[in-house]
Amino acid sequence: MISKQHKIRGVVLDWAGTMVDHGSLAPAMTFQKTFQELGVEVSLDEAREPMGMAKRAHIEAVLKMPEVQKRWQQHSGSPSTDADVDAIYEKFLPLQAEVIAHYSTMIPGAVEAYQWCTENDVRVASTTGYTRALMESVTPIAHEAGYRPEVVLCAEDAPQGRPAPWLIYECAKQIGVYPMCCMLKVDDTIVGIEAGRNAGVWTVGISKSGNLVGLSEQQCSEFDPAELSSRVELAEQKLLAAGAHFVIQSVAELPELIAKINGLLADRQTP
Repeated sequence: MISKQHKIRGVVLDWAGTMVDHGSLAPAMTFQKTFQELGVEVSLDEAREPMGMAKRAHIEAVLKMPEVQKRWQQHSGSPSTDADVDAIYEKFLPLQAEVIAHYSTMIPGAVEAYQWCTENDVRVASTTGYTRALMESVTPIAHEAGYRPEVVLCAEDAPQGRPAPWLIYECAKQIGVYPMCCMLKVDDTIVGIEAGRNAGVWTVGISKSGNLVGLSEQQCSEFDPAELSSRVELAEQKLLAAGAHFVIQSVAELPELIAKINGLLADRQTP
């Protein structure tokens, strides 16, 4: 039962494209490079489409794209197999490890949004499609910048990654927040939004700094303003179509949005 006293008491934040790595460049570029080194061309758009999944599942999803599968068969002479997915994944991991730290700069306003949460009794957890081994290169950089979420759950910490809700449920359990209407999921990927809706929590999409726009902060500053606005608007439309309750351009806008959602909860509205 929802009462006027209910408010947002826990958030689950994604990493790349939401809190670090403006444009989610590290995974997209590494997926593309991995396939290129195997002799198969994959566009950045193709590499980005399943973003948010656990990385092995992401590779499998890319290979299932008809055009990518066609190129794979032209190169290898036969359809891809589970063994091929495993081999690509094993090649991907060290390539990702080489560049991940370089792309782990905090997104402007992210640390301030985190600090606002900690100062306003909102507990902070996080999930990622990266493995725990890869996150060992990311979390020290975040800690040094002042971002220390209570929980960091990785791809291997649940039987299924996004869009399944299990990682969000585990975050809620570990930070001790319920009912789920008092939880908020923030993500820049389609499967991340789907996971939030599947978990029954307030779900917020990130447009401008995220995977669907796919531009670094510097690239955004150099982009034609009208074209950039169009790309941000298209990303917003995709996130809303996936089920996001709200879309913001970056996590810097989160404190104001939480205040708005608290108002909805006070009126006994639920996600």
